[in-house]
Amino acid sequence: MIVKEFRVILPLTVEEYQVAQLYSVAEASKNETGGGEGIEVLKNEPYDNYPLLGGKYNKGQYTYKIYHLKSKVPSFIRLLAPEGSLEIHEEAWNAYPYCKTVISNPGYMKEAFYITIETLHAPGDGKMENAHELTGEKLKLREIVTIDISNDPVKTADYKADEDPTKFKSEKTGRGPLKGRNWWEGLDPLMTCYKLVTVEFKWFGLQTRVEKFIQDAERRLFTNFHRQVFCWMDRWHGMTMDDIRALENKTKEDLDKQRHVGNVRGTKSE
Repeated sequence: MIVKEFRVILPLTVEEYQVAQLYSVAEASKNETGGGEGIEVLKNEPYDNYPLLGGKYNKGQYTYKIYHLKSKVPSFIRLLAPEGSLEIHEEAWNAYPYCKTVISNPGYMKEAFYITIETLHAPGDGKMENAHELTGEKLKLREIVTIDISNDPVKTADYKADEDPTKFKSEKTGRGPLKGRNWWEGLDPLMTCYKLVTVEFKWFGLQTRVEKFIQDAERRLFTNFHRQVFCWMDRWHGMTMDDIRALENKTKEDLDKQRHVGNVRGTKSE
């Protein structure tokens, strides 16, 4: 088991990020879907009585998605996994500002594989010592990794000039560009996503390699996604939650059509 807490600092309020995240998830889903692969949304509905963070958060929005994958997993997994087994299931409980996501492969790996991502969104520049109130072994295992959306390197294949925080300036808010080693110093507003990622892959001979691959992939995903969140600010700023729910419904229809046509799109494994 590998446990990492990624801390992503953003020049947003916690309230703004709720809309920004949901908008960006919907848009990114379309960018990752096509050619028989991509994201299928099975459920997107309110829930209650699912306590998170010791019962502090109990109700919110539940989503259940299936990721149809082939090119987006490492080649050594594709060699081992039988045809049709590369479906990843994602359940998410969004009790904003706290969210929990569980990723699994029930059709093939079953109990031998899971990824749990627990996120607290809070004001400030990433200085909360134990946002997830960890104790015992999990606290000992936790490694803290700060993600800098402006200065951290991105892969050449992922780079887009219009998603570069060092170049973007928001017309609606005047925020940006984000320049300098400690660009967040003195900025207001400021918030941090505390993303606790727990990975377990119980497959003899591959466990360490795959768990490291997954954690590296999560860091890549979080970096690219939050660069988009910031640089898409003028698209989502001013939207309401009603606007977001309407967008999600339209996105589900688009994904169902898009998944069966065209070419494979989006981030591929190397």
